[in-house]
Amino acid sequence: MNAPSHVARQPLLIGIAGGTGSGKSTVARNVAAALGTSEVAFIEMDAYYRDLHAMPMDDRTGRNFDHPDAFDLDLLTENLARLANGQAVEAPVYDFKAHLRSTLTRHVEPAAVVVVDGILLFAEERLRQLLDVKVFVDADADVRLARRIRRDIAERGRKLDDVLDQYFTTVQPMHLQFVEPSKRYADVIVPRGGQNLVAVEMIVAKILRRLLEGSP
Repeated sequence: MNAPSHVARQPLLIGIAGGTGSGKSTVARNVAAALGTSEVAFIEMDAYYRDLHAMPMDDRTGRNFDHPDAFDLDLLTENLARLANGQAVEAPVYDFKAHLRSTLTRHVEPAAVVVVDGILLFAEERLRQLLDVKVFVDADADVRLARRIRRDIAERGRKLDDVLDQYFTTVQPMHLQFVEPSKRYADVIVPRGGQNLVAVEMIVAKILRRLLEGSP
């Protein structure tokens, strides 16, 4: 069953934030599975990195990707506002190996629930104002680092030394400066990441209540 081209009631926007490797995507997938995928549209903040085509590869590689300025927040805000109004969007597609935005886009239809995930999602006031439910996924720093190492080597073609250098140069300092403080804006904090099934059940129950309250 495909998501409808428009929804009768106001879509519910669920923001899932947390540090790198915290388990945000796992929580998002578990929430979607519990709700039914036909009821959920996904937006990933990572797809909204700024386009760096004009920058040499060496400069791209050394860029701070964990600062809010690394993201095209205007486009993300615009797309979320459109989805909140029941309109489809063309979300960008990002190439993490080349650090470039693809010429392709991903068509996203509105749905009863829109799930948005990103490390800096709650650090931007315009994005927070669009979100109906804000979830912060928490995990120990050593667990997050281990997960990031595995992901960057397996999926993004990075070398171990480069992953560690990036982590200690930008990822960890930006986490302490922007990500961790944004936890105070969360409605729900999920400890132990995506493996916390009890917390996921509570989130789903909260979403279902909000959907029922908003039903015509």
